[in-house]
Amino acid sequence: MNNWYTVKVKFTKEFQDGTLKRVTEPYLVSSLSFTEAEARIYQEVGEFVRGEFLVTSISKTDFADIFHYDDAEDWYKCKVSYVTEDADSGKEKKVNNNFLVSAHNVKMAYERIEESLKGLMVTYEIPMISLTPIVEIFPYVPCEIEGDEYNGGGSIAAPVDAGDEEINSPNINVAFNASEEE
Repeated sequence: MNNWYTVKVKFTKEFQDGTLKRVTEPYLVSSLSFTEAEARIYQEVGEFVRGEFLVTSISKTDFADIFHYDDAEDWYKCKVSYVTEDADSGKEKKVNNNFLVSAHNVKMAYERIEESLKGLMVTYEIPMISLTPIVEIFPYVPCEIEGDEYNGGGSIAAPVDAGDEEINSPNINVAFNASEEE
């Protein structure tokens, strides 16, 4: 299962007026681990950042779902609350989920999250919508990381049939010294 990680990257950015400024921008990456998130951000950010950049922090971020619309670049975090019944005790329990939606403003974010959740079978409320500083989102894409032991971000590569090839591994140490008499 892929998780979402917020990765902050520090680099020198050139603005439209030609000025250069050192900035730290957050990106959202879908991956299986912190290590994979770092590897993916180096690959993704390395394509558009000229010069050196530094990953300053990686943190796991909990989003129930992400709703992307091509017409907007701003990302809004929407907190959705609903009441459910605990199966064991029978008591009512309040559940909060965070969703991410792209929109131009808070009103549009509210309308889009309402539209996206209209099939939900429980009554819910949206107590909070806030603009996030997230610059871009990099979802899971199979076979994305080249030269990795994984098939691009998480699924383990297909096993090699042991009968077809010799296994060469630096992790196998064999210490056997047979005498000629045996």
